[in-house]
Amino acid sequence: MLIHTALKQGIMSSSIFKVKRFTACPMDMRSMIPLWMTFGILSNVRFTREQVVQIDKNKQWSRALDGSDYLPGMVGLNNIKETDFVNVTIQSLMRVTPLRNFFLIPENYQHSKSPLVHRFGELTRKIWHARNFKGQVSPHEFLQAVMKASKKRFRIGAQSDPVEFMSWLLNTLHADLKTSKKKSSIIHECFQGELEVIKEIPGKIMADKKESGDDQDGNANLTDSGTELNNVMSDTSRMPFLMLGLDLPPPPLFQDVMEKNIIPQVPLFNILKKFDGETVTEVVRPRLARMRYRVKRLPRYLILHMRRFTKNNFFVEKNPTLVNFPVKNLELKDYIPLPTPGDKERLRSKYDLIANVVHDGKPGEGSYRVFVQRKSEELWYEMQDLHVSETLPQMVALSEAYMQIYEQHQ
Repeated sequence: MLIHTALKQGIMSSSIFKVKRFTACPMDMRSMIPLWMTFGILSNVRFTREQVVQIDKNKQWSRALDGSDYLPGMVGLNNIKETDFVNVTIQSLMRVTPLRNFFLIPENYQHSKSPLVHRFGELTRKIWHARNFKGQVSPHEFLQAVMKASKKRFRIGAQSDPVEFMSWLLNTLHADLKTSKKKSSIIHECFQGELEVIKEIPGKIMADKKESGDDQDGNANLTDSGTELNNVMSDTSRMPFLMLGLDLPPPPLFQDVMEKNIIPQVPLFNILKKFDGETVTEVVRPRLARMRYRVKRLPRYLILHMRRFTKNNFFVEKNPTLVNFPVKNLELKDYIPLPTPGDKERLRSKYDLIANVVHDGKPGEGSYRVFVQRKSEELWYEMQDLHVSETLPQMVALSEAYMQIYEQHQ
């Protein structure tokens, strides 16, 4: 093998090429193969449709090319710099079977020109590939696409909220995947549900708005069902949703010595009553109003968000209340009224938890981790960046849940 090395002699002299001759051992080349693979050979991973169908049936560990063992789909993600909010979001979405299967096959979204869509697909295939170079994956290319698509709203080196990131990511992927012929997408097929919203605005406020000529926004959303009764303007409308926000009860302001050691708790069913169509939620923006919500259509995958953080002009507060929730068989029809299914339809209102995002530490600081379920064995794993460990379902229920994904029984 000949290698030409350029040697410069003197400041003004031109490069003189010297030929060195050496013998390459076959072992040298074999040891370099994994190095080449880290620079892109494995970035073009492909799955067949038959392989995709069998993924959730696989119980075997895989051996990475560096010799480490790992479970496909249960690999750690590098925390580039304060990007744990991205990692927990990605790990949660990897448990959504139709979404994962869609992105494992690039032909499903070859019509899209969005770099974000294609980087998300590449990351999905790396996470589930059985022959990775290492038992971990770096989301660096996906993060670069996120920074560009979000105009640096979400960026490396700045901690962000996984709920805000999840909402942005799902809406952006939907917009990039839909076409002029097909307005829906895999995102809406998985996560979109529908609410009936009843808004009641006091008549005095409506009159003040009309006098000031500032009623444009209010009338823009009124439907034919808007009525006025007892000087209260009522409006009923339908609103699609991708996730539901749940309000936690405020923690006690005054506690004695004994109560300081007690963490406040609330059942999930109590805070779900916000969507029973009768419980009133008062809002002050954009104007004072009384809202009532009722679920009209349940999604296949239900995302719940516990509003733990409240912001004011001075600081951010975190509500430490623990939410008691079932890991399996969450039956919604027992706690909130649901629409009656059609003649040939069956009411599907029972859900199982598949991902649970937790925040540890002080508001504005701290870190995020996620509990996820591996379907092939119905085991639970705790994942925090590169750390992946098996855990008990009881530990999942004891955590400060911040965002959850439930899967509907089919």
